[in-house]
Amino acid sequence: MDFEHAYALITDKVASWINVLVTMLPNLLLAALIVMIAVVAARVVSRLMHRMLRSVSQNSTINGLLGTMVHFAVLAIGFFIALGVLNLDKTVTSLLAGAGIVGLALGFAFQDIAANFISGVIMALRKPIAVGDVVSSNGHFGTVHAINLRSTEVRAPQGQLIIVPNKDVFQQVLVNYSESGRRRIDLSVGVSYGDDLEKVKRVSIDAIRSVPGVLSEPEVLLFYTSFGDSAINFDVCYWVAFINQPEYRAAVSDGIMAIKQAFNDNQITIPFPIRTLDFGIKGGETLVEVLKTRGIGGVSGTPEAPGA
Repeated sequence: MDFEHAYALITDKVASWINVLVTMLPNLLLAALIVMIAVVAARVVSRLMHRMLRSVSQNSTINGLLGTMVHFAVLAIGFFIALGVLNLDKTVTSLLAGAGIVGLALGFAFQDIAANFISGVIMALRKPIAVGDVVSSNGHFGTVHAINLRSTEVRAPQGQLIIVPNKDVFQQVLVNYSESGRRRIDLSVGVSYGDDLEKVKRVSIDAIRSVPGVLSEPEVLLFYTSFGDSAINFDVCYWVAFINQPEYRAAVSDGIMAIKQAFNDNQITIPFPIRTLDFGIKGGETLVEVLKTRGIGGVSGTPEAPGA
């Protein structure tokens, strides 16, 4: 009797499952169709997303990541719709609630990583900098070596590799010297008080114009800035095509040499500080006077006669 009872229970359970399966068969087929459509739609949308991103960003890593995210998002939508067709609404709610809790926990645990990642995505879309640009950010200066999802690598002029988090690059002040393709040089020079300032201006501008690589537009400008202790100071401002830092420094060096040579050819003096030394307790005495007074070093009040 026990065996027959157990057999009856099993057959009844299997029969009930078959009835439920037959009843839900249309919904199962519809759910399977929805999943298949979602798979196809995910591929199509992902490809379209890749094409759109390639027209906006040249960063293949970011493009691939965003395309993958869109692909899985479409799949997830189709999966949840299929569960709804099968009347598994509570399962959908539980999954969404669990995903929200997990996402919130991960957000708190990895908020710096998430901030760097989001900053990297925004930078890839807006493109404030590119590989090869000369930049200054967070007190660091150099050439952009690589832009990753988490950080930006900058190569310093001395050769060091500086890794700056994308969050700091995005939120702090960023100077891009390569964005316009040119850069202005402000060369500070001093000239003596005895020289003709009009002549100095003309000679200086002509000298800078003769430097290779100096742009004709905007024109070379000269501004006198101050009266120094031993010189009248001025700035010569000229533009050069900016590609990298060595070329910029070469343009500065060439400008200095050109002005120095032009000043030598036109008898224009670049002064240097001259100090007059006063000796004695109260000052105002020269070294010779002090030595004469104290009879030091064989110096006397009257010069000796020749041959004495």
